[in-house]
Amino acid sequence: MEDLKIIVELSHEFGTSEYVKGGGGNTSFKNDTTLWVKPSGTTLSGLQEKTFVTLNRAKVNELYDVETPKESHAREELVKNFMGEAVLNDAGRPSVEAPLHNILGTKFVVHTHALLVNGMTCAKHGESVSKRLFPDALWVEYIDAGYTLCMVLKDRIDTYKAEHGRIPKIIMLKNHGIFVSGDSAEEIRSLYASVINPLREEYEKLGINEDLDISKSNRDLEAESKIQEIFGEDAAFVQSSGFFECVPGPITPDHLVYARAFPFSDELTIENADAYRSEHGFAPKVLIHKDRVYGLGKTEKNAGLALLFAQDGAQVLKLSQAFGSVEYMTDQAREFIENWEVESYREKVAS
Repeated sequence: MEDLKIIVELSHEFGTSEYVKGGGGNTSFKNDTTLWVKPSGTTLSGLQEKTFVTLNRAKVNELYDVETPKESHAREELVKNFMGEAVLNDAGRPSVEAPLHNILGTKFVVHTHALLVNGMTCAKHGESVSKRLFPDALWVEYIDAGYTLCMVLKDRIDTYKAEHGRIPKIIMLKNHGIFVSGDSAEEIRSLYASVINPLREEYEKLGINEDLDISKSNRDLEAESKIQEIFGEDAAFVQSSGFFECVPGPITPDHLVYARAFPFSDELTIENADAYRSEHGFAPKVLIHKDRVYGLGKTEKNAGLALLFAQDGAQVLKLSQAFGSVEYMTDQAREFIENWEVESYREKVAS
């Protein structure tokens, strides 16, 4: 199927580090009866035709009328099971944003967490900048991912269609990323260029870029051994780099999943490690010690992703200075992601 080949091509094209990291972002293609969507936790760059999850659109459409529990995690569990019933093949669990892809009335949807975009969507003045640079885009305040986001956006999209006679081709999600919808690969590419190029011009005009001033320092084997001794299996693997300014709070769901919200920067003692676990409910994934930053994980890949997202967060922090500085997620939004089974699953698959 030619259109399926196209979405694979687009997935690889927008699966680079400029647009996503780890298992972030998702893509889809649909016809009248079927939705092909990225499996949860997998990478865009690794997608092939056979790895897309296929969904019965008629079944997915029933979801929008289902009466769901008010408690958020019970609601998301019901929706997860409902979506499982819509799956037509054995390619894994569909992306949590599949119901949203289904709403957007175009052949192709490419959702990314592009660094240059998140420099704006995570900034205090992001909304006003988006409306100035991208007046046709739909800006959406931060909303819990999953079913809640889908249903709010369904109403917003219906309102947009009533006002403009079409769906929004570009949707900016605060502290999250961007959705781009189109009926051809050329349209998707053109729409992304219409966002990325003006944003880069804005950053350049203000003398701001995403380059990190990572200090040069040698690997500290003694410190790594101490970290592993203190944090045990949570630091079975350690990766590190020279020092850079880590983001000191929650900025997007992806950063919460792979790097947690708060890096550990206290003296390396068991007492301080226990205090961190007691306060947050889990071990840190990012640790700052002397002139190095460490990613911790139960697997080598997990440790690498923690460090990668620490660096990405630092880049978002730097870029956000162009638009009034970073605006963090609320505690409520952070806790929803930290305790959401879907994101635990995504992290497990990606590790």
